[in-house]
Amino acid sequence: MNIHTLDLNFRNVPHAIAAYLVVGPEGPALVETGPSSTLETLQARLAEHGFAPADIRHVLVTHIHLDHAGAAGWWAERQNAQVYVHRLGAPHLIDPSKLLSSAKRIYGDMMDSLWGDVLPAPADRVTALNDGNTIRVAGLTFTALDTPGHARHHHTFRLGDVAFTGDAAGIRLPGSPLIFLPSPPPEFDLEAWQHTLARLRGENFATIYPTHFGPIDDVRAHLKAFNTLLHESAEFVRERMQASVERDELVQAYTAWNRNRAEALGVPEDTFQRYEITNPLFMSVDGMMRYWRKKWEGSVVA
Repeated sequence: MNIHTLDLNFRNVPHAIAAYLVVGPEGPALVETGPSSTLETLQARLAEHGFAPADIRHVLVTHIHLDHAGAAGWWAERQNAQVYVHRLGAPHLIDPSKLLSSAKRIYGDMMDSLWGDVLPAPADRVTALNDGNTIRVAGLTFTALDTPGHARHHHTFRLGDVAFTGDAAGIRLPGSPLIFLPSPPPEFDLEAWQHTLARLRGENFATIYPTHFGPIDDVRAHLKAFNTLLHESAEFVRERMQASVERDELVQAYTAWNRNRAEALGVPEDTFQRYEITNPLFMSVDGMMRYWRKKWEGSVVA
């Protein structure tokens, strides 16, 4: 088995979004598609490893956010690949209208340039997965692990002693000690994410592959640090909301707090800006604010 990290060069930024080419004894499989706006780059990366799109018969996506699965419909509809996704996400790959409507409220006129065309996937090309389901593709066995917190429709895919974690283990760019928390609305859930991290720690993975970006070998230390960041970030937002800090001011404060974390770790400003392109901090604030409002109303979910 070989795992190749494919840099999709999203918005001409290196190490922003990865797809993973997994080559097993019976051929290749793809984990994550990236958005349709990066399809040309993805095809070029596949060609570098000797594969054409027609060679990819199986595509696994950790969840349905557009930076992870925006091109899933293209693979299913245009290439007749089978797409494997969380059962809660499957209907939105088949009919992405609600997904696109939600995304448009955030991105507005930037939708096309950021994400490209999002095609519906034929229903018979989408396999909906539950927690613990196994997938035998490319001569390899993947296991879907339910890992909510970032989104309810999030799976981590276990493959032996490695895992493709999507956003469940946070964001960490290559060679950097800095971790970012991706907590966009509407489904950030602090308690669910804490349970997810406990589950990931219990799996004792040798290596994890977050979509943003590339392999991480110091898994236990990384997950411990991310768990601390998760708690501290949520508390940062909660305390300021209770002090009646306005949203825009809170975004500014949260950005400054994260920049201070980066400076303390010796992370240069240009690297910090790449983190922000990968994970806009205003979205993380919006996600956490929504979570706290719903929690104070007596329910985390809407």
